[in-house]
Amino acid sequence: MKTTRHIPILAAAAAALLAASCVKDSLYNTPHPDYSKIAVTADWSARGEGIDIPATWSIAMGDYAGTETSATHAPDRLFTPGDYTLVIWNQAEGITIDGTTATVAAATGNQQTAGTFINNAPEWFFTYTKQMTIEKDNDYPITAAMKQQVRELTLVIEPTGDAADRITEITAHLTGAAGTLDFATDTYGAVSNVALSFTKITEGGDAGKWKATVRLLGVAGTEQRLTGEIHYADGNLKPTTLSSDLTEALAAFNTDKAESLTLGGTLVETPESMEVDGAEINGWSPVDGGDVNADL
Repeated sequence: MKTTRHIPILAAAAAALLAASCVKDSLYNTPHPDYSKIAVTADWSARGEGIDIPATWSIAMGDYAGTETSATHAPDRLFTPGDYTLVIWNQAEGITIDGTTATVAAATGNQQTAGTFINNAPEWFFTYTKQMTIEKDNDYPITAAMKQQVRELTLVIEPTGDAADRITEITAHLTGAAGTLDFATDTYGAVSNVALSFTKITEGGDAGKWKATVRLLGVAGTEQRLTGEIHYADGNLKPTTLSSDLTEALAAFNTDKAESLTLGGTLVETPESMEVDGAEINGWSPVDGGDVNADL
């Protein structure tokens, strides 16, 4: 009789335990309740006009690192709960990455290399960083708005005066270029020089002007200055020095990098005074690039 009376009680207890177990299981959001996963989609829509989406991009978070060729990277990796820094960038020739610091390679080949000169035409470079707190039992879809970190700069010089048509070459460089960028903090450093390869425009409304185009990670230091020499045909004039302050004109260069910047200036060219004092450029100001942008 005792055994018979306890059978319903035991059955009820077992059913209650089973129900509790089912309720516990139903509280989990994922098949990995103690960990979480991420899926990162790179958004390249903020890149400059005519710039292709990079073929390969990289991701690092904690001790995980991976590369991707598609739009979304969903690593087969479980992340433990904690705080992470998500870092994303693309491989760009002429730039190396260490953590969140990008460094422009030294100048080579026909670029001027005396002193601290860096590559004046690195490939287009994009980055994204995000501080994340990972909680367990979650899947994290992330859209990474990639930020363009290399900007194109074109300088256009309009010579004036009797010697304008006799100019055969302008050899120059720009000081105050950034050799490094910590893209997690937007900190620019390693003040460097870049060579400026000026060519004469021979067609269109800008014919007779001289232009040079470079790509820069940014500007750094307290001053940006164009320094060089102007050379003339037939030896009628000795080469004259060229020095022009671009600091004010480039003050906002490190913002809006997806927009190329073209600056125009007038070369005040009076040969008698230039031989003594050097050449000056007046009135640097943004102009519509149009056809004056050079292909690097």
